[in-house]
Amino acid sequence: MAKQIEGVYEKLFQCAKKEFLEKGFKDASLRVIAQEAGTSTGSIYTRFNDKEGLFDAIVNPVVEEMKERFFTVLDNFEQVDDSRKEELMPEYSCRGMQELLDFIYEHFDEFRLLLDASYGTRFQNFMDALIESEVSSTYRYMKVIGCESVTSGTVTEEFIHIVTSAYFTGMFEVVRHNMPKPDAEHYIGLLVKYHMAGFDTIFFPDKY
Repeated sequence: MAKQIEGVYEKLFQCAKKEFLEKGFKDASLRVIAQEAGTSTGSIYTRFNDKEGLFDAIVNPVVEEMKERFFTVLDNFEQVDDSRKEELMPEYSCRGMQELLDFIYEHFDEFRLLLDASYGTRFQNFMDALIESEVSSTYRYMKVIGCESVTSGTVTEEFIHIVTSAYFTGMFEVVRHNMPKPDAEHYIGLLVKYHMAGFDTIFFPDKY
């Protein structure tokens, strides 16, 4: 019996992904999904309550695991002795980005759904939690290392939010452009260097 249920869910998810990716959440049809999956709309309602419940079932496990992994990287950096944070920050940043990229490519279809088909669901701003955490972590780090731009009030959390939002948007472009992973790794490597160089103008304002 368990195997039969597993098979039904797999077929539903496969057909739902296809429909959501082609039409987006708002225009996707449960009737079409049910027909393609060889079941009824009533069966979908029984299992997922509604269309958003079905979308949620597909993407939410990926979102939650992504957040858990990302927050773990930030928490681990928080545990680093303050005297070594500046020395180790590039290593933590690059490793965290690589881990996130690996995870994205393990769940590429789900991220395509989140980026291009989630409008109208609670996931349409799924990056917000990542961005807010990164902003808080970056601002705390800048205070710890005594960054003059922060202590003088020249750079605010609002500005860090703008920069970080641009960074994360750029990172997820690898999904929107359907890049093969080797190309994405090259692109992300360049993006990280660009981002770090840009932050130098904030960390070391006297140089610019």
